[in-house]
Amino acid sequence: RAPAGWRTVVVDATVFADAGASAVEELGCSLAAGVAYLRALTDGGLSLDEAFAQLEFRYAASADQFTTIAGLRAARRLWDRVGEVSGASADVRGQRQHAVTSSVMTTRRDPWVNMLRTTVACFAAGVGGADVVTVQPFDAALGLPDAFSRRIARNTQNLLVEEGHLARVLDPAGGSWYVESLTESLAEAAWDWFTEIERGGGLAAALGSGLVRDRIAAAWDARADRLAHRTDAITGVSEFPNLAEKLPERQPAADLHPTGGLPRVRAAQAFEELRDRADAAERRPQVYLATIGPIARHTARATFAGNLFQAGGVATPSGDGASGLAEAGTTVACICGTDKDYAESAAALAAELRAAGATQVWLAGKPSLAVEGVDGYVYAGCDALDVLRRVHEQLGVPA
Repeated sequence: RAPAGWRTVVVDATVFADAGASAVEELGCSLAAGVAYLRALTDGGLSLDEAFAQLEFRYAASADQFTTIAGLRAARRLWDRVGEVSGASADVRGQRQHAVTSSVMTTRRDPWVNMLRTTVACFAAGVGGADVVTVQPFDAALGLPDAFSRRIARNTQNLLVEEGHLARVLDPAGGSWYVESLTESLAEAAWDWFTEIERGGGLAAALGSGLVRDRIAAAWDARADRLAHRTDAITGVSEFPNLAEKLPERQPAADLHPTGGLPRVRAAQAFEELRDRADAAERRPQVYLATIGPIARHTARATFAGNLFQAGGVATPSGDGASGLAEAGTTVACICGTDKDYAESAAALAAELRAAGATQVWLAGKPSLAVEGVDGYVYAGCDALDVLRRVHEQLGVPA
């Protein structure tokens, strides 16, 4: 038996979050893991109350602040319910929580934006009622964090606690209709998932059978689709990339994170892989933006198209019509203008681009424009990853 007040077992739910689980899967799996530990501890000779007192729960805190707040609140409610139906005393059913800023949301590109992400996550963890919060350094995805990044991580929570007075109010989100409603919906969905795991024989059996892996994979696939279409935007990566950035150099760090046989994912990984390939190419791939009309008419769509292509590490020189294609030294072009300009001259411009050597022509606009001679369309909500992969393939960027 451990000394009084010590907690010897950590229920690490970040393993599930790092595999791509949503808050529902993370919460349900944490309950199943907690119950599995309770069974092992009581089988080892501890009383139920003693077993409850040994557990601490670790959760991921993300920049989705309301989901993080509601998730931590729901976790305490759910664990109290487990204790109630198990027959544990009320004074040991409180869940001790350690929140760690999410590894999934951390980017390697434009890593300084991670400071903003972890600040929001730390704030949400505090408002959600976590007992302990760990802020990961902004350069954690690059390798071994340096002294500066560790200091910033420490000071992030110091600032929120000491100057933002985050720890002075008990459950500051309590009474908010939105937070209470979200807490309730997460708790109900997570309890259903937890009971499904239990019907499958418990967490160990569910991991072995693939039940947990498949459920988390489905959740990640749904999010990956939103990331690909940029409905879930990643600042500095899928939106507003900086091709001229120079990343800080870090020493390799040993990967000591347990996985439980599950994969580890990051939201930015697909876009960052394309950026890496483009950076490693002998010559940076380029898409020529063929603009129509004066700058006031084409700048909005040219800016949008440039932002999208640069997310894959593709440079975007521009010029009036087809005249600059040869100078750009590329065989891929994107026409940028207004709908009226497209109706009048986009088809003719596409033909001119083909004659000048273009082998793939895109148009900044929706497919409903149906311009003859165009291979594809880039627009808000399109599958940006598919577009970028097609461009890479056309330009011969090594995979």
